[in-house]
Amino acid sequence: MNILIQNGRLIDPANSLDEIAGLFIEDGIICGIGDNTASISGDYHVLNAGGMVVCPGFIDLHCHLRQPGFEEKETIATGTVAATRGGFTTVCCMPNTQPPIATPETVQQVIDIAWKESKIRVLPVAAVTVGRKGEELADLAALHDAGAIGFSDDGSPVANTDIMRRALEAGKSLNVPIIDHCEDLDLAHGGLVHDGVVASKMGYRGIPSAAEERMVERDIELAGQTGGWIHIAHVSSYGSVELIRRARRDGIRITAEVTPHHLTLTEQAVLEGGTAAKVNPPLRTEADRQGLIAGLREGVIDIIATDHAPHTAADKDCAFQEAAFGISGFETALGCLMALVRAGDLDIYTLVSRLTGDPARILNNKSIGTMKVGSPAEITIFDPNAEWKVDTVGFASKGKNNPFEGKTLIGKIMYTLRSGEIIYQAD
Repeated sequence: MNILIQNGRLIDPANSLDEIAGLFIEDGIICGIGDNTASISGDYHVLNAGGMVVCPGFIDLHCHLRQPGFEEKETIATGTVAATRGGFTTVCCMPNTQPPIATPETVQQVIDIAWKESKIRVLPVAAVTVGRKGEELADLAALHDAGAIGFSDDGSPVANTDIMRRALEAGKSLNVPIIDHCEDLDLAHGGLVHDGVVASKMGYRGIPSAAEERMVERDIELAGQTGGWIHIAHVSSYGSVELIRRARRDGIRITAEVTPHHLTLTEQAVLEGGTAAKVNPPLRTEADRQGLIAGLREGVIDIIATDHAPHTAADKDCAFQEAAFGISGFETALGCLMALVRAGDLDIYTLVSRLTGDPARILNNKSIGTMKVGSPAEITIFDPNAEWKVDTVGFASKGKNNPFEGKTLIGKIMYTLRSGEIIYQAD
């Protein structure tokens, strides 16, 4: 259908747009911006977006859709429906599946399933190493040819320094990022939460910030030596932000992401949320959280990525020591991030940029993350002032593991559109 979105605040940082205006969509394409309808013909379905933000569809560079192999946790179908409820129109899925997304055939399998069962774009991230075992570099060129947009052994670091060096060299030739889960396994071994006051109170072994920072430092050194592109996944510590800041000043090709939960929660959330707040890297201190916010605001950290990690009830409804790491985060991403805007930590224009144009730049895709006239109509509309209570029973995701359960969030996705089709509309 043809759609006219009226009265919304149009924010498109990729095109320096921030104004209240109408947006016209014909045949799935943005055909006009502004209130002058003289040159627009045809009948339109009108969406009144008064008091709402209209922006490009959100892009998530880091999520777990669990298929193939862990369909009891999530499927591409259920995960992408959850993503639409979070305002996402493009998601990049990590390779820690079973079998791992580590062969051209598995890359194609994910693409084929998404084509049939998803209304949004699903881009596979393939493994750095054969079988994601960390022992042998995969054929990155073949994986890229099959459709992989980057490489990661996420869930595990690329611990072998020589393999990481050669991966960065290969990534450079393909002009794609090597995405590392930065964790020194010797330092992190057996850790359950941040190595701080909560670990001491609970009597658990902690995961120190140094476990992340040592690996970030190594990756930066290798990127400098090779000229390759390193992308640091789910940054959690202030020390990592400082290392990334210094690397940027030194001309290293480095990008980085931070999650909504690391931006809005600290280690104290574990005391209230229990296993729902158990994540890796762990939630850290308030000083770390403030450092992450500053890094995101300044552009030292490029993007926000959910690290959506759904689990079964059995994975989480157990002893803390045995519980899986991860948060099912698609559906609460905007609601918790808007708390940063209300606190004055982040302006709404920058928030939208970190969810749209900035990840599109990393993907080197100029047709997404934008509302430029002539581009596909991938649109998210949200009410920054709408209150709603998190009820994980009603999640579209199979994963109900979320520390915001029962909390009231302010900021709600109202519509998600792709190719001019309304694929999600709030009740």
